[in-house]
Amino acid sequence: MSLLVVGLSHRSAPVSVLERASLNADAQVKLLQDTVAAEPAAEAAVLATCNRIELYADVDKFHAGVAELSTLLAQHSGVGLEELTPYLYVHYEDRAVHHLFSVACGLDSMVVGEGQILGQIKDSLARAQELHSAGRLLNDLFQQALRVGKRAHSETGIDRAGQSLVTFGLEQLARGGDVQRWARGKKALVIGAGSMSSLAAATLARAGVAEIVVANRTLDRAERLAQILAEGDDTDVLARAVPMESVPAELTRADVTVSCTGATGLVLTAESVAQAIEGRTPAPPAVPGEDGPGAPGGESGSAAGARRGGPSGTSLGTEDGCPLELSAVQGTAGFSVLGDAAVAGMAASELEQHAAWVDKGTVGGAQRTAGASARPGTAGTLDPAADTDAIAALAATAAAVGRIPERRRPEPVEEPQRPEPVLFLLDLAMPRDIDAAAHRLPGVRLVDIESLAEASAGAPMAADVDQVRRIVSDEVAAFGAALRAAHITPTVVALRTMAADVVAGEIARLDGRLPGLDDKHRAEITQTVRRVVDKLLHAPTVRVKQLAAEPGGAGYADALRTLFDLDPETVAAVSRAEDSTTEKDRGPA
Repeated sequence: MSLLVVGLSHRSAPVSVLERASLNADAQVKLLQDTVAAEPAAEAAVLATCNRIELYADVDKFHAGVAELSTLLAQHSGVGLEELTPYLYVHYEDRAVHHLFSVACGLDSMVVGEGQILGQIKDSLARAQELHSAGRLLNDLFQQALRVGKRAHSETGIDRAGQSLVTFGLEQLARGGDVQRWARGKKALVIGAGSMSSLAAATLARAGVAEIVVANRTLDRAERLAQILAEGDDTDVLARAVPMESVPAELTRADVTVSCTGATGLVLTAESVAQAIEGRTPAPPAVPGEDGPGAPGGESGSAAGARRGGPSGTSLGTEDGCPLELSAVQGTAGFSVLGDAAVAGMAASELEQHAAWVDKGTVGGAQRTAGASARPGTAGTLDPAADTDAIAALAATAAAVGRIPERRRPEPVEEPQRPEPVLFLLDLAMPRDIDAAAHRLPGVRLVDIESLAEASAGAPMAADVDQVRRIVSDEVAAFGAALRAAHITPTVVALRTMAADVVAGEIARLDGRLPGLDDKHRAEITQTVRRVVDKLLHAPTVRVKQLAAEPGGAGYADALRTLFDLDPETVAAVSRAEDSTTEKDRGPA
């Protein structure tokens, strides 16, 4: 049997795919049950977090295992296999061990070095143990991963390389400023009472918010969290609990809202956020030098653009002779009277009329020069002598697509200045709790998993990361050696059992030949024979364990069984007995 992991994470898939493929608690249980029921897998564990979904299994066939695990992930996530496959990664044997150890140390997290993943690995192991889907391999693997993660955090400064997703999210809300200064005196609404929401509430309390309101579908869980916050020794925050029905009302009072629930749909829509901030944001400032469409005597932006001859004041003649309704289209962002978007659907006669009108503009006719095409923002003709390659490329493109492509870049659109945020939203759920459209509302700043992934992509790595990587490499080698040595142990035990049976049989034959042998001499002879057998087996069994612990040493167990003609069923019985003993002695995750 061999370790296999198939999964997807923020490193392999866009957030939109992760969001759709997320597994709730019931789906994880069903996935585990179906995996161990499948033919290639004997053990299974699921690691599902806000930015990764991984299925670990002990399989007897690699290709069949990959196919089965991929199919099961697609079935239970609801994302089609063809769509999911490009985003899946596969790790096998030592690479699978290395991957999980790296995950446990925070090296594969969205925020490098964060320690929340250890709790999530522990929960995954506990779930697999509860469902009896984790056998000896996955129990040993996940427990060792927890030890490696703790070692990395205690022996290195990996905590300085990153922080929790909550802290990183709050820093993004504060635009990289001091979180405590930003949070001081604010009123916070925390939606959800799970581990991530609890961490967010505790972090906000330590940061100095004045009030925290906890909303949860199960009110008693919200009340417990609020009580813990209110009774904390290191904070003096006011905390209270409300049912989920009170969220719209509490949102109107909140300055900061953090949401992390297990809901499959949106908890906060853009409309509900807009209603919550109604009357709290100032009117957007007018663009200098522009009259609004409602100003007395003013004209619309599109009409003004038409009067000026085009967007951004580009002089291309007047409206006379132009077949386009400039007042209707020139206010459009990126509109160009020279581009194919402007002439799409025109009749041939209109197209000819439009071409003639453009040719009369300041960018055409006699004003065009041989070097005009080299000047930014112009659309002059090409010089046949100097631009032969460009002309050939343009001709090839026109032949391929059947039209002349747009050569003029869209005019830049000046973004209106947004008012300062009055409501900060942090969405840590997967799938998302807060409508992404809320970020377009004036007075709202939204940070979600997707924006956190973008922000963390360029985050600097601490020097301690290299030390953690060395720890992971050493631990992977040690785990692999122990696993390979454990693989040969049942064979060695079976060999020694066979040798003991041979000694017992020969002593019995000796009793038949020498019936008058006294007990003292019989015991001495028995001890002597056993010492001889032990000495003969000592060197080979010690050496074979050493060899089996090395990479590629799996074949030594087969060689030992062949050389001593050991019964495979006897070896399997020893292995089952050891697994049963280990299961009884194994403590909770």
